[in-house]
Amino acid sequence: MAAFITENFKFLALFFKSKDVMIFNGLVALGTVGSQELFSVVAFHCPCAPERNYMYGLAAIGVPALVLFLIGIMLNGHTWNMVAECRKRAMKNCSTPATFLLFGSIAGRAAVAPVTWSVISLLRGEAYVCARSEFINPNTLLGLVTDIGPETMARIPCKDAPSSILAYKDEVIRRLQYESQFIGWILIAVVASAIFLLKCLHHCCSPLSYLQEQYWGQYRSSEKELFNRTAEVHAKVLAASNVKQFFGFVALNKEEQEMVHEYPVEEVQPSPQWNEITGLYLYRENKGFPLYSRLHKWAKKVIGNGTDADTKEMALLAV
Repeated sequence: MAAFITENFKFLALFFKSKDVMIFNGLVALGTVGSQELFSVVAFHCPCAPERNYMYGLAAIGVPALVLFLIGIMLNGHTWNMVAECRKRAMKNCSTPATFLLFGSIAGRAAVAPVTWSVISLLRGEAYVCARSEFINPNTLLGLVTDIGPETMARIPCKDAPSSILAYKDEVIRRLQYESQFIGWILIAVVASAIFLLKCLHHCCSPLSYLQEQYWGQYRSSEKELFNRTAEVHAKVLAASNVKQFFGFVALNKEEQEMVHEYPVEEVQPSPQWNEITGLYLYRENKGFPLYSRLHKWAKKVIGNGTDADTKEMALLAV
């Protein structure tokens, strides 16, 4: 049983660490749907009061979407690479179109969760019904007296709706849900069309072939995985060496002892090397040979931007 659980945890770990953007975006969207459902059940309570309904309904859709967008920006490694690039090089190595496209790439990836939240909120319709109920014109409801004001209409989404409008409650809610879902489907169509057009534009403007782009993606994933794994080992071995120097010994388990013996570490990398491999990287070629990352560029001892007249750059796959 323990082995079965362990294997399942390994599978989940591999699944959630997948570098495939589509899988990652799907997981983000799925998590957002679950969060939205939980929010609707636990936290959403329409105030049923004029003016407050509208503000609360907008806040229920907009504020979580904004928070999710900012979280997406913060969790995107490109954001901090851009910050490092601005601080160290003032974006001198990036052309204006490349910088603009990179901003768009960061914002586009961060928009997956907020767009999903907004769409699910609109398809459910609760927030929209709450926000719009007070603006329903009583004259559009046959048989309803016209002297009913926003104070009464604002209570339509609530369980204790006044008896004067109780007979029209279902009709009003159905009408508002229709409007909300219609806007939601339109938003889905707009987002899907925009993604399709951007993908077409990306492949049309890319200086790389489709197969080379796939190879570049595989290289970036492999380099990141190996770099992180090696950095973890390097840091642990260096820490063990320093702890041993201070105490005279270091308490290591068998696996760590083998690791320290197999990978001796004498010193850390100097800051200039870290600066060379930190920051944005746009695809470049040096004398016809591709440079797939800042680390690749550093390893090849290439100085500057590459440096022949045929240097190319592409921002949408920057790392």
